[in-house]
Formats: sequence, structure tokens, C-alpha cells
Amino acid sequence: MLKRKREGRMSQGLEAIAPAAEDSPDDMVAEVAGAPFTPLETAAAISLGVLALVGAGVLGMLLAALADEHRLTAAGIGRTAMLEALSMGLATGLAGILLKPRRLRLVGVVASLLLVLVNLATFRASGDQVLIIRLLAGVPEGVLLWIAVGLISRTATPERWAGFMFTGMGLTQLAAAMTLTAYVLPHFGANGGYALLAATGVLCALVALVGPSEYGAVPGTEQESSGAPPLKGWIALLATLGFSGSIAAVGVYLIPLAHEAGLANGAGRTAASAGVGAQILGGILATALAGRVRYIWVFAGCAAALALAWITFAVSAPAWWFILVTGLAGMAGGTIGPFLVPMTIEADPTRRAAVQSGATQVLAGALGPFLASLAVREGHAHGVLVLGAVLLALGLAVAAALHATTHPEPAAAA
Repeated sequence: MLKRKREGRMSQGLEAIAPAAEDSPDDMVAEVAGAPFTPLETAAAISLGVLALVGAGVLGMLLAALADEHRLTAAGIGRTAMLEALSMGLATGLAGILLKPRRLRLVGVVASLLLVLVNLATFRASGDQVLIIRLLAGVPEGVLLWIAVGLISRTATPERWAGFMFTGMGLTQLAAAMTLTAYVLPHFGANGGYALLAATGVLCALVALVGPSEYGAVPGTEQESSGAPPLKGWIALLATLGFSGSIAAVGVYLIPLAHEAGLANGAGRTAASAGVGAQILGGILATALAGRVRYIWVFAGCAAALALAWITFAVSAPAWWFILVTGLAGMAGGTIGPFLVPMTIEADPTRRAAVQSGATQVLAGALGPFLASLAVREGHAHGVLVLGAVLLALGLAVAAALHATTHPEPAAAA
């Protein structure tokens, strides 16, 4: 009976959207709240989130390139990654609170052009200047992400549209990583990488011009989805913080870990590309497992895969094995991400926690590298593996406790 009540609460907002789908033309995307969008408008909104996160997928490569050019210290890698992710997460959250979803095309163009300027400003930066400039870069990135999340959160099946966004992220980040590895970084160094991100900002501005002009409110869900999550919702977000923070902490130090394993820059960059590319496979696997496997078993399997990869990082391994397990870790990370949302919905059927899940994952991308910067020393990055293991264990333990209390054993339920 309790389960039926939870399912009824979860479906309230979705039923309000459904009538629009019945009365809309076949060439319109009608499952979004409010007036239906054209496929072009929908694709543009999702693409803004995808393009805004291209830099996040190659962040470790770019910061390691700055360190190789003696423009950033080893600890500075983690701190810079933390600041950019922190400002992005805060910008996304504050935009959702302070900005109304109106004049989205203008907002998208302005944010895109600001992103271009900030990436170009990185050319002459070193030391603390890099930290400040990348902190500023997170603001337009967060606003662009807010536009994409705004559409996803207003659909009847947000997991489907989030899946499209995750797949697009994997493809674009893989393309960027391969381009950086094969051509840009060897020939132009870190500045070439940030020039590529500036070009991505120009593309964002063009995409924003054909995106939605505004979003409607989700009928019937305003009261239920507003306000702070209940206690279980906050606990679910803590698990999200542990999982995402552990992956971000280790990921940003991948190339320094490759250096300590005795591998050349090329092998480390190839491993980074493999990890990004494998995230696509993880998203496909998550789509196939959706509705068939409970999230707790997905988390357990992915945690085992991550543990195998991180043990490999701690020892001297041949390049092919290092690259292979990096791909395995990327696949595990891509599989975990989509299952974090059903975990929060199960813990908090009002979906207040689910609304905060995206921002929590972005903030975890800041917290993980920051804690990692405290766990490493110049030329010694293995401390980040211990940190990653602790955060991963925290996420798994909290998720298991949530699952046990939400789904009691039959005897206990009786």
C-alpha cells in the first residue's frame, strides 16, 4: 500500500503533462510541460548542456598540460578543477532560483559569448590567474546547463531526455579528447586546448539562437516540488556526492597517475580519451538496464569496476592495461550517473531531491578535486586513490542503507 501511494505521488506531475501529448501534431515534442516544442528547439536546448560540459570532459587533460608548461602546480590542478565546477554548480542552482525561464535565446547567446571571452583569457594566465579565470568560466557554463536542465525537468520522462544528454556528452567529450590528444596539445599546448573550448562557445551562441524562447510551468507539481527535500532526500544527495565526488577526484589526476606509473604523456592522454569514450558505453548500458535491475546492484558492480581500475593506477602497469582499466572506470562512471536519479526519487517521492541531483553532481565535481588537492603532493598523486576509495565507500554505504529502509525485508514488513 505504501508503495502504491509513493508511485501515485511520483506520477502526479506526469499525468498533467500527458493531455498535451494527445492533442499535439506528430512533428512536435509534446511531452514537455506547456506549449510543445519543435524537434529543433528541443535538440538545441539539450545541446547547450552538452556543449557547456565539453570542457568538463577534458578538464584533467587541459590542467595537466598547464602543469607540464609550469603554469600550474600539482595541487593547483585539483583547486582549479574545484573552483570551476563549484562556480558552475552554484550558477546552475542560482539560475534556477533567481532567473525566470524567459528570453532564453538572449540568455544563451550572452552566456556563450562570455564563455568565449573567458577561454581566450586563459591564454596568458598562470598560477593564481588560472584559478580566477576558470572560476569565472564556470558561471556561463552553469547558465547554459540550466537551460538544458530546465527542459529535462519539465518532461514526462526526464530519464529519457537525460539519457540523450548523457550520450551527447560522451560523444562530444570523446571527440574533444581525441582531438586534443592527437593534434592540439602536441602542436599548440594548453592554449590550443582553450582555443578549442572558445570555438565551442561560438557554436553554443549559434545553437542558442534556435532554442526555445521560454519554458512553461509544470502543471500540478508546483507545490509538491518546491521547498527543501525531506531528510531521506538529503541523505540520497549525500550518496550522490560520494559517488560523483570519488570519480571526479581520481579522474582529474589521471595523467599525473599515469606519469607515476612510468607512462609517457601520449599513453596518459590516450587513457583519458578511452575513459571519456567508455562513458558512452556506460550510458548505453544504463539505458538497457533501466527498469530491469535495481540501482543498488548497479552501484555495487560499478564500485567493483572502479576499485579494480584504481588498484591498477596504484601500481606500475603496462600502457595497454592502464588504458583498458581507465576505459572500464569510464564505463562504470557513465553507468552510475543515470541511476542516481531513481535513487533520489525512491528516497523522496516528491522529487524535491531529484531536482537538486544535477546540481549536487556538479558540486561533487568541485568537492572531489578540492579534497584531492589536499591528498596529493608534488610528484606523488597516489593519495587521491585512497580518497576516492573512501568517498566511493561512503556513497555505496549510504545507498545501501537507503535501499534497505525503503524496501524492508518481507518479514520486517509483515
